[in-house]
Amino acid sequence: MAAFLSNLVQFRGLLQMILVLGIGGSFPYGFHISVINYPSVHIRKFINETWIDRHGSPLHPETVMLLWSFIVSVYGIGGFLGSLCCGYLTTKYRKKKCQMFTNLIMLVAALFMALSKTAKSFEMILVGRFLYGIGAGFSLNIHPQYVGEISPKKLRGFTNSTVAVFLTLGKLTGQVVGLREILGSEALWPWLLASSGLSALVQLVTLPFFPDSPSYLLIQKGNEEACRKAIRKLWGEGDHQAEIDDIMKEKGAMASTKTLRVLEVIKERSLRWQLYILVIVLTTLQLCGINAIYFYSFEVFHTAKFEEYLIPYVSLGVGLCECLSSILCSTLIDRFGRKVLLWGGYLLMCSVLALLTMTLSLQHRFFWMHYFSVILIFLFVVFFGIGPSGATISVMVEIFSQSYRPSAFLIVGCINWMGLFVLGMIFPVIVDNLGPFCFLIFLGILVLSAIFIYLYLPETKGKSIMEIKAEFNKLNFGKKETSVTENNFPKEQLYCTKL
Repeated sequence: MAAFLSNLVQFRGLLQMILVLGIGGSFPYGFHISVINYPSVHIRKFINETWIDRHGSPLHPETVMLLWSFIVSVYGIGGFLGSLCCGYLTTKYRKKKCQMFTNLIMLVAALFMALSKTAKSFEMILVGRFLYGIGAGFSLNIHPQYVGEISPKKLRGFTNSTVAVFLTLGKLTGQVVGLREILGSEALWPWLLASSGLSALVQLVTLPFFPDSPSYLLIQKGNEEACRKAIRKLWGEGDHQAEIDDIMKEKGAMASTKTLRVLEVIKERSLRWQLYILVIVLTTLQLCGINAIYFYSFEVFHTAKFEEYLIPYVSLGVGLCECLSSILCSTLIDRFGRKVLLWGGYLLMCSVLALLTMTLSLQHRFFWMHYFSVILIFLFVVFFGIGPSGATISVMVEIFSQSYRPSAFLIVGCINWMGLFVLGMIFPVIVDNLGPFCFLIFLGILVLSAIFIYLYLPETKGKSIMEIKAEFNKLNFGKKETSVTENNFPKEQLYCTKL
């Protein structure tokens, strides 16, 4: 711990940039996931009142619910479109410039939200939500890549896991400001939805004072002096030659490599196992049961005889628990490694889901089972935060080199946003038909993923990109071809990640 704290002092420039990237990166994504639930009653009422003012008659309740559902789901459509465009634009215009442009989109969206009630237009909420989605699609692609590229090897796990920290911090902030005592009232809900613009404004003002990533400056711009200057600003004074040498090795390997399009990445043999790992960890993150846990937490708190007015605060405790465990993960990941946190976290979550299925099934026979269910919900969130939440993002960043990362994260974005949409459609049906036994589906997914990760994921802790590539070459080509280069394309650069 002492060594970790000394690193934080030396790398204070890096910490400042992590904070700036997080505020406008994964933070807004987490914020919008949680905050939209709080003003739902007020927005549905506003839609109906607006329609009465325009046409003199109220809308049918089913139509109001349909419009509300579209407001919620259009965020995912915007995120999907943002992810599709992000890979191409970040490769052509660099991540820093694209992230600042994203902040402008977020500010315009906040303006639509803030003025919607005054203008008596629920369509403005729809447009604002869509623009928020586009901005989140960009940010969720740029943030993990950018933060992974500015860190030294020994702190790479810590910096990558801060993506999950800011995401959970955003969810927690949304839960706090969404309380009726703060901005969740009928009078203030437009400002609740517009408050996300504040984080975009902070990043827009502060990000220009920080450099592009050292690897970008050296590999893509070929400016070694700018790279060294960025390293000194982010990592402090000291001997960082070994890190620069690793970047030079990656640059040398990329000299005969072109930046692949998405379909080329999917077909490329040298990336086969990286893609397998990517799909497994990302789908497991979505299908591990965390959404089901949050869904069932309200029912469990009700049956545990919590007072109605206390339930939002108990739920806030669950969010705080996830946030604190994500912070703990960022301090543990460079000590225990990504692989252990992943398969270990999966197995611990499996055990909790098995017990939770039993307690929820028996809660009507034994009154004290409710309290065990509450404890298990908190335990599941802790294990999720310490393990998969932070380690998944770190693995996704580290297993791809600079030339393949934009296309890989375009795939990540598409899977993520499509997964959110599909899960939102089928999850209520699964719960209605299976009840608490729906956790058995997630349990099976976690068991299979834990076995796969234990058997096939190489540990990436403390390794350079080239060392990680060599590990995957053993899987992609077999032991005979561990020295295979990334591919045998002629020397050229093709900056394109469009489908």
